[in-house]
Amino acid sequence: MSTNALPFKAYSYRNDLKASDFDDTRPTIVFDGECALCSAFIQFVIRHDKREEFQFTTGQSSLGQALFQHYGLDTVNFETNLLISRGKAYAKMSAFSQTTSLLPYPAKFLSLAKYIPSPLDTWLYDLIAQNRYRLFGRADSCLLPDSKLKKRLIE
Repeated sequence: MSTNALPFKAYSYRNDLKASDFDDTRPTIVFDGECALCSAFIQFVIRHDKREEFQFTTGQSSLGQALFQHYGLDTVNFETNLLISRGKAYAKMSAFSQTTSLLPYPAKFLSLAKYIPSPLDTWLYDLIAQNRYRLFGRADSCLLPDSKLKKRLIE
């Protein structure tokens, strides 16, 4: 089961001047704003997050860049979404299963992905991530926020 956060101290980004300037009382998803699959996942979260708990930023934003850099993740290829929740960082399948676990049913059922054994979950996630542009497309620009996203988007 792969539900572990990245091996970093909780709230470690608060000590990083580049990454500390955001409201971390809400779950925050950092995603590739140019990836059609990533943007579709964010739209999925928005549709199911009836209490509007999640907030979002793109990996291309200054905060997204700072968080990816802080956690030693690629700041160009964005081969994972990053979830920051209660000070812990989650990546790859852990980010997916943790995010969906915070949504109401029926979307919460997708959190069962946490039971995919490691390293199979990592292999599967990486396979999709490495081929996401070819399989799902790439936007010419970042996701244009509608009114629902705009008030929850950290730029």
